[in-house]
Amino acid sequence: MPGMLLTEKIIWLGVALLASFFFLFLGIPLVSLFFREQPSVIWNELLQPDIFQSLQLSVVTTTISTLLTILFGLPVAYLLVRTRFRGQAVLETLVTLPTVLPPVVAGVALLLSFGRMGLIGHYLDLVGITIPFTTVAVVMAQIFIAAPFFINSTKAGLEQLDRRYELAAYTLRASPFYTFWHVVLPLIRPALLSGIGLSWARALGEFGATITFAGNFPGTTQTMPIAVYIASESDLDKSIALAVVLLAVSFGLLLTLRLSQRYYLNR
Repeated sequence: MPGMLLTEKIIWLGVALLASFFFLFLGIPLVSLFFREQPSVIWNELLQPDIFQSLQLSVVTTTISTLLTILFGLPVAYLLVRTRFRGQAVLETLVTLPTVLPPVVAGVALLLSFGRMGLIGHYLDLVGITIPFTTVAVVMAQIFIAAPFFINSTKAGLEQLDRRYELAAYTLRASPFYTFWHVVLPLIRPALLSGIGLSWARALGEFGATITFAGNFPGTTQTMPIAVYIASESDLDKSIALAVVLLAVSFGLLLTLRLSQRYYLNR
């Protein structure tokens, strides 16, 4: 018995040691951003008009892309969970693919689809509609990359939901829409919040698809990640200031989501 307790302690010590190394591996590079420059320097950089433009554009486009992701993603998640049909595995793979696809590849694919000589863009160009290298292209790139995070999180919540709650609502003559809005959505709220937060954060950090499909035009398509990349080549202080803002916003959002999930689960 004492030998087993000693072995268990050694195992847990090894687990804690490996976990500590990993946390340090993640934490040290991120923390170093905050200590590289004085807060006053970072603040002064953030007051520059071009940085404010990038911040404003990122907030606006990520908010729009997240709202559109919710609008189209909810029906997708519900369809994939509540129905069974041929080719479903292919569609589920298609939904998940952008999470593992290199963002630059996604940008090239969007360009070949909606560019002036693209599969769809060719016809749009005939009626005077141009999408690449516009703010619309930024939103489309963000949706393409970030939507799977919302859909997969919502799917997980729906899969864990006991269908007896829905059936009970139907026996009380509730309509499908009423049941979905007043029964299903409140019960999967933690999964929804997680999906919305992850999607918004991923859209905020999107770079590869955006710069390939939308380009780099200050005030129009230059989001914060692109501004960080451009600034890193000539102005390190500006690059660090933007990186700190992105890190702080993403960390704050994800931490809030974690705390919200715990709150709802412990109610």
